[in-house]
Amino acid sequence: MPFSVTSFGLLNNSRWSVQPAAHRSVSLPDQGVDGLQTNFYVNKLLDFAAVKKGTSVPCQVCEGKEGGARSWCVQCAVLLCESCTNTHRRFPDMRRHQIVAQLLQKNEECVAGSFQRKVFCSKHEDQVLTFYCEPCQTLVCVSCAVVDHRQDNEHNLVEIGDVAERKKLDLQDLLKKVDHRTRESQAALNDFEKDISELTTSTDATIEQATVCSDHLITLLQDRKKEIVNDIELGRQEVMKYLETQKEAIEFELAGLTSASEFCTQALEHGSDVNVIVVEGQARQRVEELLTTPTDLQTPPSQVVFSEGTAVADNVKVTLDDPLGQPVPTRLQEKNKGLGSHGIIRVYYSREGTLLKTLNSDCFRDLRGVRVLKDDCMLVVDKKLKCCLLLQPDGSLIRDIGKGQLQNPRFVAVDESRDLFYVTDGDAHKVLVFDLEGKMKFKFGEVGLGERQFLCPSGITLDPTGNVIVVNFLGGRLQVFGPDGTYLRTVPRESQRQQMVT
Repeated sequence: MPFSVTSFGLLNNSRWSVQPAAHRSVSLPDQGVDGLQTNFYVNKLLDFAAVKKGTSVPCQVCEGKEGGARSWCVQCAVLLCESCTNTHRRFPDMRRHQIVAQLLQKNEECVAGSFQRKVFCSKHEDQVLTFYCEPCQTLVCVSCAVVDHRQDNEHNLVEIGDVAERKKLDLQDLLKKVDHRTRESQAALNDFEKDISELTTSTDATIEQATVCSDHLITLLQDRKKEIVNDIELGRQEVMKYLETQKEAIEFELAGLTSASEFCTQALEHGSDVNVIVVEGQARQRVEELLTTPTDLQTPPSQVVFSEGTAVADNVKVTLDDPLGQPVPTRLQEKNKGLGSHGIIRVYYSREGTLLKTLNSDCFRDLRGVRVLKDDCMLVVDKKLKCCLLLQPDGSLIRDIGKGQLQNPRFVAVDESRDLFYVTDGDAHKVLVFDLEGKMKFKFGEVGLGERQFLCPSGITLDPTGNVIVVNFLGGRLQVFGPDGTYLRTVPRESQRQQMVT
């Protein structure tokens, strides 16, 4: 029956150690535990460890009758006691054998390398294993070779040395494969450790960026909340002042009408004919004055209602050149006014706003920024397609630019003198620069509130020297960069300029 065997190393010193072997299942042979293969390597280590620690190891000649082993015959591969060593040296044929004495004083590595124990046949205990039967794939002694493995078609005996050499080559090949796989595994392990480290670093950086962006959005919302509440409060005060004024005017008018009514009533009820004639003129003049005084009885709404809405871009202005090269103010508008979000562009090419032409194409979906080039071609930003579209004057597509590189393109500025155009990307928090052939040249900016940093950049334009001016949607900052993306300065707000003057 199969059972689990785990082999553990028995030696662990400053020079070498035996590591645990892998778990594997072993089936017991018919002979039981005694039939399991002998681990010659472990036996050799046990002998050497015992000698090294000073433990008495029996002599392998007299079997410990004369004393413990003190020497080792390299040629005979046996441990000898002192008496057997002296006897061993008296034989003429053994005088040239190499005897390793004083084992504890020898170099451990050298002694261990020359320490070879004789291996005896399990069937003939006094016989040393000498041959290897290839068909049977087993080691045999001389007796086994004569009795059980006689040379014939079924048995082929080979000297152990020849077989060992072949096996050594096989082991070397296996070792090469193991070494190669070990290097691959180590390289893979290094890659995984690097990926884990990079994942941790990038995750921390992304969390930090998200936290900065979220905190800034929260701050903006809190500021906007204050502005809305203040606006509502100011509106309430203004309306309240107006209502109070109107109320006072109406109360004054009502008091006059009541007084006139009482005056007329008294004259009718208690006045004589003379009194009626006298007061009728006075009453008529007073009532006519009250009735002819204009009164605004329509009051403004007395309820305040908050309506949540979305900000929309208003008119987008561009400049076209006339045939003489002079700039002509024009206007492209959103939706039914001009620049449409569903594939319609209306171009106004005169100071009076006369409609020149309408471009309706299936090649664009959700248009944002637009620029008209000197050759009347147009460069438009399509948010839904996440790219820029270079169009012929008739609206037909020349090429799309930036697909797979733009995430949320917003607006575009063109520098035809350098054959470049600049696109703001609100989600990437960057400005990407392409040539008109569609190749991305470089990009600049990163998420944040500092210099050379953006939070949802939107508007972009160029000054006469080619510097790039970028509007930051969140935070309301306006930054100036060189044509190559080099940060130059941040334009201060009005409040900041006042503080500087102060």
